[in-house]
Amino acid sequence: MERITDISQLDPNGTYTYADYLRWQFDETVELIKGKIFRMSPAPLTAHQLISGAVYGEIYPFFKRKPCRVVEAPFDVRLPNPEYPVTSDKIYTVVQPDICVICDRSKLDRRGCLGAPDWIVEITSAATMKKDFREKFNLYEENGVQEYWIIVPEQKSIQQYVLSQGKYALQELFEYNLEPSSQRITPALFPELTIELEDIFGDLE
Repeated sequence: MERITDISQLDPNGTYTYADYLRWQFDETVELIKGKIFRMSPAPLTAHQLISGAVYGEIYPFFKRKPCRVVEAPFDVRLPNPEYPVTSDKIYTVVQPDICVICDRSKLDRRGCLGAPDWIVEITSAATMKKDFREKFNLYEENGVQEYWIIVPEQKSIQQYVLSQGKYALQELFEYNLEPSSQRITPALFPELTIELEDIFGDLE
């Protein structure tokens, strides 16, 4: 079997599995969505990293000593196709959410998460905007991720989606620029957790 040491050796129109993904030896980070390759953007911009750190910093203490686990990227989440047995050559989707919360610990193994997290947070960039709002939106909905937040740094906004009867419903759209001093966001899954939007976006000013 040919050694894959450069992404240019792959067919951009090909279909690949998690077994293929494990054999790739190039430095570039990619995701697989239904067998198709999606390149990750270059090193995230400062705003992305500040937001990611702020959200993780708010979430992590809440779940400390609780059953749920909070994980930051890079972290592989494998989403098996229910039509196939759960083996690496039958898994066609491997993504790296910016932040995810997993409450069923049986889904965690040494390679990451096998199955849908309960809550996923994605922070967009120019390169990932379409993927976060389309491919990943549909993917997370189909696989039963109960809550999905999309954070847009340029707009200082958060779109909060909650799964209802198998489809995502927009719970609320938060825009920090409107009333920064009074805005808070609470996950629908964890109503005891409240996050001030100023703590997420305040360092961007």
